[in-house]
Amino acid sequence: MSKYRAIMTTTDRKRISGKSDVSTKKKYQTIHRIRSRIEELTEDAAILEENNPELHEELREAVCKDE
Repeated sequence: MSKYRAIMTTTDRKRISGKSDVSTKKKYQTIHRIRSRIEELTEDAAILEENNPELHEELREAVCKDE
C-alpha cells in the first residue's frame, strides 16, 4: 500500500537528502514546491485550530516533537 504525501514526495525526499543525482535546477524546483506546501500547511493548521482543536494538537505535536 502506498503512503500519502505529507510535505515531501518520495522523489522530493531523495532530492533533498542528496540520494538522487539531479541538476541544481531540479533541486531548486523541489525546494520551491516544498515551500509552497509549507505555506498551505500553515493555512491548514489555522483551519484545524479553529475547527478541530484535537487534530490541530496532533499536528502540532508531530511537527514540534523535538521542541
